[in-house]
Amino acid sequence: MTGEFVDEVTVTATAGRGGDGVTAFDRQPYEPKGRPDGGDGGHGGDVVVRASKDEDSLLDLRYRPHRAAGRGRHGSGDRRRGADGDACVLTVPEGTIVSDADHGEVLADLARDGDEVVVARGGRGGRGNAALAGPRRRAPRFHELGEPGEQRRVRCELKLLADVALVGMPSAGKSSLIAHVSAARPKVAAYPFTTLTPRLGVVRVDETDFTIADVPGLIEGASEGRGLGQRFLRHIERAAALVHVLDCASLEGRDPREDLAIVLRELAAYEQQAEGLPGRPPLTERPALVLLNKVDADREVAELVRPDLEAQGWEVLLGSAVTGEGLTALLRRLAELVRAERAVRAVSEEVAPRGPVLRPVAEPEPVRVVREGHAWRVRGGNVARWIAQTDFGNEEAVAHLQRRLRSAGAIDALARAGARAGDDVVVGDVVFDFEPPPDAADDDAPAPEPEPDDAWELDDDVLEPEPDDVPEPELDDDVREPEPDAGDEAEDRR
Repeated sequence: MTGEFVDEVTVTATAGRGGDGVTAFDRQPYEPKGRPDGGDGGHGGDVVVRASKDEDSLLDLRYRPHRAAGRGRHGSGDRRRGADGDACVLTVPEGTIVSDADHGEVLADLARDGDEVVVARGGRGGRGNAALAGPRRRAPRFHELGEPGEQRRVRCELKLLADVALVGMPSAGKSSLIAHVSAARPKVAAYPFTTLTPRLGVVRVDETDFTIADVPGLIEGASEGRGLGQRFLRHIERAAALVHVLDCASLEGRDPREDLAIVLRELAAYEQQAEGLPGRPPLTERPALVLLNKVDADREVAELVRPDLEAQGWEVLLGSAVTGEGLTALLRRLAELVRAERAVRAVSEEVAPRGPVLRPVAEPEPVRVVREGHAWRVRGGNVARWIAQTDFGNEEAVAHLQRRLRSAGAIDALARAGARAGDDVVVGDVVFDFEPPPDAADDDAPAPEPEPDDAWELDDDVLEPEPDDVPEPELDDDVREPEPDAGDEAEDRR
């Protein structure tokens, strides 16, 4: 990794607005009233978060936290549809968890290159008058406006894809170890907390490649914010195995057994606070090894504590990150654990092969009426979308909206709730004066048949052609049938 490492950001994603439809009519010679041919508007662009193997940090999103997709183009005459808006693609590293920043809902775990999720959907394009025409409304003089795009605050949290994680107290030799076994070059110094950000290294053992993650050291009370805290432990949640690196030659003279107990307590505290990844065992229950490091400096301490750790059930190895002693055996054992975990994962993927995720479209909520002060508010259904797509400067479009509300049962629901003529009715961001239906007071009157969402009506300006009121010609007495020609009589005699 190069440059500043950022593993958590919050982005405001705004999808594109849909384009407006258009009101237009076909004009041809000898056709004074042509057919409606207004085209539909294009759909707004989506905001997509996509995992990429070429990314290693969320740095770009930190400095540009507001992202917006392109809006759809308006329709035009001759039934020409507007172009869709351009999508806005946010590239993140593999292993990024995407969630809703306001509600905490996890939207996706982008663990592989190419995984993506739509975090804000673009608005629908409005329909032109050609799409609104039908048998009962043959020449509509209105169109729909484009629907606004969604806006959402999205939280992106990076959890590195590491097969093995090195954990331990500060200055235990974790950075020296990863520098010795891989090409990673972390900062190494003789003071605590030289590692401030996680580091990854790639190791190859017997044709097996795996990654090792080095995270900042833990101290007692890290769960309460001491030291660098626990925020970097998210990067070991995907690890198949853990290596507890214990310092056998600390300057403070710490007991390696007590260091291990402190680290285990902090891991357990992190498990209680964090949600973790689904399908993964807790960190304290995963395969783990204990490496007694710095045996080149103090082998007696390592030999002293080894029996006690083995008696607790730990697999203990001795080694030195400086001289390389014992590291070959450590890497071979880690390669065995990684191969075993990959075999189990391959079997689970065969049982449940990865495929497209099908999410059924949710049914709209039923229309309901709520009393708010001196006004009535209509909620549910597609009411909000209808309001957003209505041109309130067009009387015919407003009448179309009223028919939609009536067919959805909103007018009847208001009447049943006790709304009276002249009461304020709030639908979305618009306020209407309530006009009860004529039969609202008559409980025995049959309810009107619900009209389809896009019911048609006959345009007053378009009438069926009437037969011409012209009297039939009368035959004058002076007008006689023409006499047959002499040539015709001769032809008849033949």
